[in-house]
Amino acid sequence: MEDLIYASVSTLARRIRDREISSEEVVQAYLSRIERINPRLNAVVQLVAEEALDQARTADKAIIRGRPIGTLHGIPFTVKDWIDVAGLPCIGTGARKDRHPEEDATVVTRMRQAGAILLGKTNTMVENPVYGRTNNPYNLAYSPEGSSSGEAALIAGGGSPLGLGSDSGGSIRQPAHACGIAGLKPTTGRIPLTGHFPFISAMNDPRTTIGPLARYVEDLALTLPVLAGIDGKDPSVIPMPVADWRVVDVRSLRVAFYTHHAEAEPTRETAGTCHQAAKTLESVCASVEEVLPPRIEEAYDITRQYWERPESMAMEAWVPDGKGKLSSEEIEQHLFIWNRFRRTLIGFIADYDVILTPVAECPAMPHGADSGRIPYTLPYSLTGWPCVVVRGGTSPEGMPIGVQVVARPWRDDVALAVARELERGLGGWQSPMLD
Repeated sequence: MEDLIYASVSTLARRIRDREISSEEVVQAYLSRIERINPRLNAVVQLVAEEALDQARTADKAIIRGRPIGTLHGIPFTVKDWIDVAGLPCIGTGARKDRHPEEDATVVTRMRQAGAILLGKTNTMVENPVYGRTNNPYNLAYSPEGSSSGEAALIAGGGSPLGLGSDSGGSIRQPAHACGIAGLKPTTGRIPLTGHFPFISAMNDPRTTIGPLARYVEDLALTLPVLAGIDGKDPSVIPMPVADWRVVDVRSLRVAFYTHHAEAEPTRETAGTCHQAAKTLESVCASVEEVLPPRIEEAYDITRQYWERPESMAMEAWVPDGKGKLSSEEIEQHLFIWNRFRRTLIGFIADYDVILTPVAECPAMPHGADSGRIPYTLPYSLTGWPCVVVRGGTSPEGMPIGVQVVARPWRDDVALAVARELERGLGGWQSPMLD
């Protein structure tokens, strides 16, 4: 079964298309894996097993009959609970536990149109008030981190080959780092947020994006074009083409990297992993320079304005530290500071193609421990730039350590190409040996 559950999505899609294996076999293998590991992980909270098997049989018949098939034909996938699936509960942070959407989110619709088969929905927020705690597959006593926690834990443990998460300050990137998988936060405005809960778009929350998680970088690249593009509902989406990551000339790229941060000092192993990643790129890129972007330490204070907002996400309802609504003057000042931050960072990256950083100051922490202020991911949520996380090392405790590859806006292809180089050089995902 391992040749199915640990294969890349690209490999599975090719083998299904060539009739070497059936979609039903693949879906059943993953359902069996979920049955085996989910009692320990608590990653899957809604399972649609029979529907998935029925769809897999239909997918197999379509191939036999020679009908047109999509990029992800017959491939199982899962989605973070905050992403709407028609008929399944979408509880958010627990406040809407009785909410049952009538329509799929745009990204779910697009996955289905590409031939993918939904297995179910995954847990959120590590300590979910309705579904309970999600555990890290590398050590059940440790956190999988972030709000896309169940998605990352499940994929790392072999329970799904591909999933959809969302990221506002690091909620794709932090779980990918903690669980040793690959994750893409795409450029803000590339993928519609229609059907994400809470109801937002990049126009009223420019930090938040939906993106894919997988064990392998190539699968992120395969999925991005499926998800991208306008849907006629989310007004913030820009119809920018998705460039082919396979034709990026990595040898021409200029890389900046840093490990030190005023908000948090990385552990020795975390800093060492980032330095090793930089050394790996020295042999394939035009230049690699250790340099800290200016104003980077301002990111947390800017982001702080969001943390305690009501779920409406309305600009006028921003709440700083629970003290009450911001005045119009305070909102104007906040937006000025944010814009200054973005302007400074775009000036910095004009001299580079890629920024390489840790994802967090430390690997995943035991349940209940504070893993910090996520200082490495917040800046690039505020800029809206594409980021890819890939496993780069391992802590003495056996926990994964990720690195973050940041590229210029709309150059998701560059971030993916560099992450693929790091995956080749540093090893990428490793089995957590749950069996």
